[in-house]
Amino acid sequence: MTSLVRYLTHPQVDIDPAIPVPSWRLSEIGRARTHAVAGTRQLSRTTQIISSGERKAIETAEIIAAKLSLEVEVREAMHENDRSATGFLMPDEFQGVADQFFAQPQISVRGWERAVDAQLRIVREVEHVLAREKPGDVLFVGHGGVGTLLYCHYSGFAIDRTHDQPGGGGGYYFAFSREARRVRHSWRRLEDL
Repeated sequence: MTSLVRYLTHPQVDIDPAIPVPSWRLSEIGRARTHAVAGTRQLSRTTQIISSGERKAIETAEIIAAKLSLEVEVREAMHENDRSATGFLMPDEFQGVADQFFAQPQISVRGWERAVDAQLRIVREVEHVLAREKPGDVLFVGHGGVGTLLYCHYSGFAIDRTHDQPGGGGGYYFAFSREARRVRHSWRRLEDL
């Protein structure tokens, strides 16, 4: 039987400009969405849950892991693209810079990590885990930006924001086959698990 690899972006967070973005927590909506699907049948074959080291991703992974009686492995290098050069940006400004990040992947936009570098990093982390060849499905929990870069890689697409998760706030996943590394489906809502 083919094993599936799923990459899930954390759902909604409490946005607080006074707190560094990697330390943001899930909002009540984000928690409720995750709890609602944590024990679904589709996740029953999951044997590994791997999370970014950012708090919101860890919280998402821990909710799911608790329902499946699994441990969460934290991989610090799975973090979102490094945007520390600008810190918190208001939503409209952030979206404009994010558009540039994807449109010019070879360039550091306003000091952000380059998209090509973030893509190499997230692919390296995923491939390191998959090289273990542990039986069962794998669930990676992370972020929208690097998730889109990962999706582009496994889909064979050039880096482009048109392949980003469809809705604001996160809580989407895509899946690919572990053996062939072929995308099985594009972004779906967390509730479709």
